[in-house]
Amino acid sequence: MIYRLSIYIFGMFVNFFGVALIINATLGAGFWTAMFVGLSDRFGFTVGVWYAIAQLFFIFVNGWLMKKGPELKALLPLVLESLILDFWLEIVFKNLNMTAAPFAGQLVMLMSGVAFTALGVSIYILPQLPRAPVDQLFLVVAEKFNLSLRVSQTVIAITTSSIALLIGGPVGIGTLAGVLFLGTFIQFFYGHTYPLYYQLHPMYKERLQPMV
Repeated sequence: MIYRLSIYIFGMFVNFFGVALIINATLGAGFWTAMFVGLSDRFGFTVGVWYAIAQLFFIFVNGWLMKKGPELKALLPLVLESLILDFWLEIVFKNLNMTAAPFAGQLVMLMSGVAFTALGVSIYILPQLPRAPVDQLFLVVAEKFNLSLRVSQTVIAITTSSIALLIGGPVGIGTLAGVLFLGTFIQFFYGHTYPLYYQLHPMYKERLQPMV
């Protein structure tokens, strides 16, 4: 259990390191963030409130798609994610300002952020511990409709980005990069982290086949 929990939390740290890079690249928010900002601007409340509302909503959506009750354990990663994201944004990158940086530098930070976000997701889904509802969603959709992780994530990204664009969210290059590359990167990293996960913990006998 200690091994699984360590991988779980490590994956979250990697994931939100990537999210922080995308935000600080200032080239457009990720597709989820763009939607939450758009909702905040149009209907009031903070971005954080809309994030919480969406997460609670998707707990029930995921349960409905899987024909199960809502997974209330998914509230656990919400707390962990908020603390880890604040760690990167408010402590590590607090004084970083890329607004006046060369475009090439912003672009490198953006693409690095997409890659680290995908790597983090591919790591923290491995231990099969409670996932944040928005992360669980693309896994549920992949299983429900027999899709690859890449296709599932891309479909959700396009849908979310379209909503963000319609309601005036900060859609930009960063959003497009997430739509085009995040699903592919998750698929790539998952294919490599899955066997490594079991190589490092050979006593873990229950081995699920990775989705392709």
